[in-house]
Amino acid sequence: MQNYEQKNQKIKSAFLELKKNHPARLQNELNFSWSNWGFGMESLTETAKRLQSADIRFIELHGNHYGTSLGYNAKETLDILGAHNIQVAGVCGMFSPDNDLSSNRAVHQQAALDYLKREIEFTAAVGGSYILVVPGAVGRNKPYDSMEFDRSVDNLRLVADLFIEHNIKAAIEPVRAAEVSFIHSIADAQQYIQAVNHKGVQHINADVYHMQVEEVHIAEALLAAGEQLLNLHMADSNRGALGDGSLDLDTIIMALYLLGFNQPGKYITPEPLGPGGDPYPAMYGKPERQFLNHLVMQSATYFRERTKAVLAL
Repeated sequence: MQNYEQKNQKIKSAFLELKKNHPARLQNELNFSWSNWGFGMESLTETAKRLQSADIRFIELHGNHYGTSLGYNAKETLDILGAHNIQVAGVCGMFSPDNDLSSNRAVHQQAALDYLKREIEFTAAVGGSYILVVPGAVGRNKPYDSMEFDRSVDNLRLVADLFIEHNIKAAIEPVRAAEVSFIHSIADAQQYIQAVNHKGVQHINADVYHMQVEEVHIAEALLAAGEQLLNLHMADSNRGALGDGSLDLDTIIMALYLLGFNQPGKYITPEPLGPGGDPYPAMYGKPERQFLNHLVMQSATYFRERTKAVLAL
């Protein structure tokens, strides 16, 4: 076997042992959600209809409160989602050079802090449980200087008490080196969390697309994240719909069951954005309804099919 196949086999053996000795741990389904910011300038009502048609009952909302007058209204959001039997899992924090925790410009640091304050309050108001935090700006892959890690840590610590106050979990997201200048792997995220050293910042959001280039083995890295893993962004190897590429989804599913990821508050969240170097422009794009329908239905159907196949082993 190839090296990765040996690792796959080890995980499969552990999964089969779990199934044999602790079958009750496989009874609950993995919670399937969706991150909606890649839908561009689409109404939340249209999004909710699409997710409901695919029997998706959780959503990770675009963190679009870039100013006091911008972003989703909490009551309206709950009304729309409630009408389509969808609950808020969490919020995808969006960090660009304009609101960068690691910036060497104070105005951009302050923008990041103010943004997090707004998103924490909103997430609590709509019943979400987490916010994704990227320590450095997405779309900026060249370091400012040797102190950006330290600035990011210090700045996030300034608002960390608010996560505790509002009962919201901060989930640190590692992103591939083509898109950000630091925090690229699960190990990097764990180092960052240790540096922040605050009870409000203890979790990780992983993304299998980034993990393909930043981790030695995706499933092994997920197991290394352990209880810190809160949410998993999904896309196939081409950053498209699940089932449209060559991702070894079965081994990932086995690893998630080994982690006990099939419990409340843990989510599988597709975010198929395409393979470009900076995906953020997609948030302002014109929605292509037929294409988006394919992304959602294909991903949901394929994930359920592969989960069923894994559980039948």
